[in-house]
Amino acid sequence: MARFRTWVGIAVAGALTVSLAGCSSTGGKRAEDARKAAAAQGRAAVNTPRWTFAMITHSGDGDTFWDIVQSGAEQAAVKDNVDFLYSHDDEAHQQAQLVDAAVDKKVDGIIVTLAKPDALRAAVARARKAGIPVVTVNSGSAESREFGALTHIGQDETIAGEAVGEELDERGRKKALCVLHEQGNVGHEQRCDGVAKTFDGTVDRLYVNGTSMPDVQSAIEAKLQADKSVDAVVTLGAPYADTAVRARRDAGSDAEVATFDLNAKVAAGLQDGTLAFAVDQQPYLQGYEAVDLLWLYKYNADVLGGGKPVLTGPQIITKDDAAALAEYTKRGTR
Repeated sequence: MARFRTWVGIAVAGALTVSLAGCSSTGGKRAEDARKAAAAQGRAAVNTPRWTFAMITHSGDGDTFWDIVQSGAEQAAVKDNVDFLYSHDDEAHQQAQLVDAAVDKKVDGIIVTLAKPDALRAAVARARKAGIPVVTVNSGSAESREFGALTHIGQDETIAGEAVGEELDERGRKKALCVLHEQGNVGHEQRCDGVAKTFDGTVDRLYVNGTSMPDVQSAIEAKLQADKSVDAVVTLGAPYADTAVRARRDAGSDAEVATFDLNAKVAAGLQDGTLAFAVDQQPYLQGYEAVDLLWLYKYNADVLGGGKPVLTGPQIITKDDAAALAEYTKRGTR
């Protein structure tokens, strides 16, 4: 496998009912059945009590990134003899209510994203008051320690954005469009901030309605038609990369398209040259390590990070790397 350009070191250790989770558009019932089948074939590697961990994320329906996070968490849960409950809502107050429901259920551990941290503050405090250990994942690294979480697992979004800015400079780009598909998500703002910090060119921000791909495409297309000087488009999630490619084509633009996160379509786009590069934060690892670290805490009072986030990225992935990762993206682990 090609050696990836890694911007930071990676430190890692070794729905409330399913109906709450909402099936992803990436496979629906078939994807859910495949996950259950894979889990059924696994065997617990430990004989610790049958603890129950709940993961509550800010994912919307149909986001392939969160399918991968969930897959990693489920695999770790099988190994760790853990009952795993997954739920999600892209509305912050609804996500907070799901955390409250997990507290009421008296789960043994909670994994939560803090994309909109202020809305989750009280719910996380209630979990801690109830004696439930909390691990934050993916979003909210700056707030995790303040909220009293054991640790945070994910990439530093500002550093990831800085890596993108440096890569754009290496490619000779002069004006970049940073496409934000979820307003109010602090991690997305941090990514664009990071790009602007290291990129020698100009960065424009474009806020789009991420729940409607036709709206996303038309907004990017209109921007590219109106400003021919834009020579790079950066999307903040893998599902939006292909949409940006179509918008570029229809606008008659020569701008390069890059994206945060990786999936099978992104890997294919890197291989055929329609995408310039991607930033991988290893979502499978985020889910897997979140469950593993909660288990380690329950079993042995172990905590990783020393008060700092446990980083899972970023890695800059290019055409040279894509072929080696293709088989992993197809099986849903990268």
